[in-house]
Amino acid sequence: MADEVILLDTDFSIFGMRVRVALAEKGIEYEYREEDLANKSPLLLEMNPVHKKIPVLIHNKKPICESLIIVQYIDEVWKDKSPLLPSDPYQRAQSRFWADFIDKKMYMPGRKILWTPKGEEKEAGKKEFIESLKLLEGVLGEKPYFGGEDFGYVDVALITFYSWFYAYETIGEFSIEQHCPKLMEWAKRCMERESVSKSLADPHKICDTVLMLRKKHGVE
Repeated sequence: MADEVILLDTDFSIFGMRVRVALAEKGIEYEYREEDLANKSPLLLEMNPVHKKIPVLIHNKKPICESLIIVQYIDEVWKDKSPLLPSDPYQRAQSRFWADFIDKKMYMPGRKILWTPKGEEKEAGKKEFIESLKLLEGVLGEKPYFGGEDFGYVDVALITFYSWFYAYETIGEFSIEQHCPKLMEWAKRCMERESVSKSLADPHKICDTVLMLRKKHGVE
């Protein structure tokens, strides 16, 4: 019997896009269900009763929540196809460390850039965001991907922020390429992969939506 794989998600979600990239890398067929986060479906509330958030992967009626955990699950279940995590325990631990760093040190500063008015908090968010990117650029070094020659777990964790870079730059009034040219080269390299280019949302649509919501909520 074929696996039943359902993804509860929203188009612009940094975290949902990770799951889509991982599924595409593995060549897994799945049913995509777009969630309205203002009116969450009964299925989402049933499958993720703790956080009530997307993404949720439902594999043969069993839910898996939290994007990095889902990506690890996908890698373990479909382990015969394009491994995302390294086989070496130390390298695997390092990959998990940097993916966790990305969640802890990039998401909230990014929110400050987008959703706070001009002022100290916004500038602090921008400073922390750029510093985190510079640190990640140092970790990347001269390698084509974070894991070396092969696209892997840390790449999946970070590349989905790329679709939001245009919004961060537009609203934050700065250039990521100016601060982190090698990281931008890495991002463009990742975008050459069909699994990435077809999974990421349109940066201009994201920016337009953010600008509309900022105006609607009086964030200037």
